[in-house]
Amino acid sequence: MESANQDINLNSPNKGLLSDAMTDVPVDSAAAARTSAPEGLTLAEEEELRSELAKVEEEIGTLRQVLAAKERHCGELKRKLGLTPLDGLKQNLSKSWHDVQVSNAYVKTSEKLGEWNDKVTQSDLYLSASSTLEDWNEKLTQSEAYKKTQETLSQAGQKTSAALSNVGSAISRKLGDMRNSATFKSFEDRVGTIKSRVVGSRENSTEGLHSPSGAGDKPPQDNAPF
Repeated sequence: MESANQDINLNSPNKGLLSDAMTDVPVDSAAAARTSAPEGLTLAEEEELRSELAKVEEEIGTLRQVLAAKERHCGELKRKLGLTPLDGLKQNLSKSWHDVQVSNAYVKTSEKLGEWNDKVTQSDLYLSASSTLEDWNEKLTQSEAYKKTQETLSQAGQKTSAALSNVGSAISRKLGDMRNSATFKSFEDRVGTIKSRVVGSRENSTEGLHSPSGAGDKPPQDNAPF
């Protein structure tokens, strides 16, 4: 026992060496691996809690397996119904937005914004600014400069329409005068004469090709050798 209880001096030349008595002490691996019970718990309470923890972990594993099976069944039903992942995403987004709208935070925020809007629109500053803008608008529309500008724009539009109408009438009249002129009629006569000549020569060529005596009018060729 003396060798087991004596202090170990790190500066001693015999450091790192164990006595024969220490090498013969048996080591309980189970006791070394088991942690000591938390303060305030007895060993029986600790064992009971560990047993309950094992049961809860087993139930969690079972629930995960059930959830995976339910998800597979849900996917099969969606596939049979023709629902795509995009439809599921839209449904989830719609549900999420609905949840946001009915949430307390959203409702409170909407109510708060409504109260602020009522306060702003009913405030003296807002009413005074609105009245001032209405007065400015009325004064502007009733001013001589505004009326003159409006009349000027109206007259400019009427003049532009009249000018365009006059241009169209002038072009039509000019074309009519050109068609009735002697030069244009002479040109039409020449074109008609050329056209009749071309048509007549084409008809004569066609009759000459289909005539049976066309080949007999030509004199026979003398093919005798010199």
